[in-house]
Parts: sequence; C-alpha cells; structure tokens
Amino acid sequence: MAARAQFGSVLRRATEKRERFVVHRHGAPSVVIMSLNDYIDTVAPTPEWMRAIHEEAQNKGLDRLTMREIDAEIAAVRRERRRRKDIVTPGK
Repeated sequence: MAARAQFGSVLRRATEKRERFVVHRHGAPSVVIMSLNDYIDTVAPTPEWMRAIHEEAQNKGLDRLTMREIDAEIAAVRRERRRRKDIVTPGK
C-alpha cells in the first residue's frame, strides 16, 4: 500500500483498529505508523495495580468526575488531615 496515496485511510486504520504500518523508503523500512494509544501501551504499559484501580473507579462511577469535583475531593481530604493533625498536636 502506498502510504502517500492512502494516508487518510492508514491513519484511520491505525487509530480505530490499532493496525501498524511499516513505511519503506527506497526499498528499506524507514518508519512505523501506529496510533498514539498503541505506542503508549507498547512503550510504557499500564501497571496491573493501576489497571485495577481504574477498573474499580469505573465500577463505582468515579471515572466521570469533573475537575471541579476532583478539586473538591482533594480539598476535603486536606481539610480532614489538618483537622486530625490539630487534634493530635493541639496548640500549634
């Protein structure tokens, strides 16, 4: 397949179907075309523990939080930590 003539199709197939293409230049392999997600999965695969956390978040619906909701959760945890610290070390 000539990548130049079919470039749009190659990009779509790489992105949607995770296909990989080797582009030859002057008869020698020169470049690989693959989706960004495929590249990341190949170079730096997600550790199993992180996959488990992500799956749990999806099951609980927590993967759909907005940035505002995430910031509120972080602020609440920090407030609680400060409150506990004040209880343990009064007067500071």
